Amino acid sequence: MVWVFKVALATLLIAGIFRLTAWLLQQVRKPSGQLGRRVVRAMNLGHATMTDWGLQQVTVPKNSAILDVGCGGGRTVQKLAALAPEGKVVGLDYSTTSVAVSRNTNADAIAAGRVRIEEGSVAALPFPDGTFDIVTAVETHYYWPDLPANVREILRVLKPGGSFVLIAETYSGGPSRIVYGMVMPLLGAAFLTDAEHHDLLTQAGFTEVATKHVSGKNWICALGRRPD
Repeated sequence: MVWVFKVALATLLIAGIFRLTAWLLQQVRKPSGQLGRRVVRAMNLGHATMTDWGLQQVTVPKNSAILDVGCGGGRTVQKLAALAPEGKVVGLDYSTTSVAVSRNTNADAIAAGRVRIEEGSVAALPFPDGTFDIVTAVETHYYWPDLPANVREILRVLKPGGSFVLIAETYSGGPSRIVYGMVMPLLGAAFLTDAEHHDLLTQAGFTEVATKHVSGKNWICALGRRPD
């Protein structure tokens, strides 16, 4: 009986660990609650340098209309608003928690009417065709429900000649590919090669597609332009 009890206890412990791990991983995909707030604030800090590098790869006119898909804690929105002081920036996220944190991060710009944060999905962007000059996506495309269709949706809301900028901290084949090769499946995250990022944008209808990297890092910036 003691042996049976120990086995049952060990089984419950293992099951509990798996449930806890799954819950923590879910906070990366779709933050929620108080822990989710901490996660998105940490992402604001942890992704700042990479985001700044990625945004340097595209020209941002000061009067741009910009959409940041998967805006998380709102730091990218804040950066874009600074780059386009005469423009408008919209942040979109499907996490209620992320939307709340992003609104707090950008409270002054929202009050000034220069920034708007909305809850919604990349699967059906709540904007008319040809709305934005630039669409950015930082550390988010891994979790999109249908990558090819979602990238076409981004193409739809871009103005002719508009730019799409996808920035991510890892891609398959990068310097730390072994570590990320184990982590990404646990997250249920898409893990594309450099060529697959290029093809993703090209097949969606973008032109002038390019991918850029930083030596020694796993970062990738994929860029594309909506045809005129």
